[in-house]
Amino acid sequence: MLSALSHPSLADCRRLFLRNYEIYINIGVHDFEKRAEQRVIVNIDLFVPLAESTPRADKLPEVVDYDFMRSTIAQRVSRGHVHLQETLCDDVAAAMLAHPNVRAVRVSTEKPDVYPDCESVGVEVIRIKEA
Repeated sequence: MLSALSHPSLADCRRLFLRNYEIYINIGVHDFEKRAEQRVIVNIDLFVPLAESTPRADKLPEVVDYDFMRSTIAQRVSRGHVHLQETLCDDVAAAMLAHPNVRAVRVSTEKPDVYPDCESVGVEVIRIKEA
């Protein structure tokens, strides 16, 4: 995983992040999971080339807005039940990577309330745009 984040194409990038974003979502494959929302923690790292993310006039339109990350998650969640965390991660990562200024993305999801004997269970995906 660390080797992906140290990929040469990310050397000239700024990293934007959304940390421990807590959402409630219908997610899971078991019948009891389909009847109620579960707490899910989402983390995102976006890698944006410095040339495309260095503000000259100190104005929001010059950068990738943090609201983009939150609204992208909200849009995916609004589509309804998700069976797998892998699907959620892949869908969010694909939407993030579709932004023209984003070169790479790391998305993780965690379900902190699944097992009493561990902090959480989760999935992480890293995607880098092809040159």
